Amino acid sequence: MQHPEENPWQITAERNAYDNPWVNLTEYQVINPSGNPGIYGKVHFKNYAMGIVPLDDDLNTYLVGQYRFVLNQYSWEIPEGGSPLGADPLESAKRELVEETGLKAQRWTEIQRMHLSNSVSDELSIIYLARGLEQYQPEPEDTEQLQIHKLPFEEVYQMVCRNEITDAITVAAVLRVKLLLLENRLP
Repeated sequence: MQHPEENPWQITAERNAYDNPWVNLTEYQVINPSGNPGIYGKVHFKNYAMGIVPLDDDLNTYLVGQYRFVLNQYSWEIPEGGSPLGADPLESAKRELVEETGLKAQRWTEIQRMHLSNSVSDELSIIYLARGLEQYQPEPEDTEQLQIHKLPFEEVYQMVCRNEITDAITVAAVLRVKLLLLENRLP
């Protein structure tokens, strides 16, 4: 599809409002596409958001449960984590899978890239399918108190359909894998 290449937003000023090792918040004074002045905030993420769907030969997968501080609630998710922008995302995904589940995979396939909240942030998620699984010992970070459950993939898909899983990376990853299964294109 054709689309305009020119940016209709004009930045007249910017201010660094907040910065930590993971995110930076910038406030912009702008002229919006209709020509009116306004403000816009941008959250810049210093990591890619990684997601991994570990899938064994019997089509079982693994969910990681943890209490999410920002949501103030418990969340079931595929193994996830961050990859510094300058690092190899695949190596970071491998590290996250071992940290959270103790699993190592022989075969890796990137299955999805997506922006998680592109109206306010530039966070990019990269999702991998991990096959040929071997179990080792999990190595969680000290900020993680995790539960790990091995479930049939179809059960996880049904959890997504019933809105029992609301994590965006997990929802997108599970739906992508379901399509690959239905289309008989699973790597």
